[in-house]
Amino acid sequence: MGDYIITTKRFGLRNWKENDIEPFAEMCADPKVMKYFPSVLSETETKQLVSRLQNHFEEYRFTYFAIEALENQEFLGFTGLMKQTWESEFTPCVDLGWRLKQSAWGKGIATEAAKACIDYAFSELKLKELYAFAAKGNIASEQVMKKLGMTFQGNFIHPKIKDDPRFPYCFAYKIENL
Repeated sequence: MGDYIITTKRFGLRNWKENDIEPFAEMCADPKVMKYFPSVLSETETKQLVSRLQNHFEEYRFTYFAIEALENQEFLGFTGLMKQTWESEFTPCVDLGWRLKQSAWGKGIATEAAKACIDYAFSELKLKELYAFAAKGNIASEQVMKKLGMTFQGNFIHPKIKDDPRFPYCFAYKIENL
């Protein structure tokens, strides 16, 4: 417990630790969790992703934070903020994103943790806006974006998945610090 950058009533969000890799690798190898991504990740790819997330935190003081339940420190996935520079009409920007293991779905975790990240981004980091992106068909993520008060900005072809016929386009939502 501890080392939390953000806390909610039920969750702690923090930088990544070595012992997150195993449960995160299991999660990223789950085809249902990775349905809206090009592929599942191997353990090596998951370790590389964790390293990139840790490095992003060191550089910017935010990342897609590891999220755990405060009551028992169970690893649930991630929710957080990431600079995105791939080419689109919405980038460069800071992206609000989440990915949870299946057993954490449908419990309001993504919404609660993402709301705390929005508050952190606007009050502590003094960011002016955040975007969120998801592939066509990812209705659950789109519902979270709407619950957060984000507004639809448009559809676009994501350059990292443009050749994947399962993902003809992605959608973008935005929230501003007014």
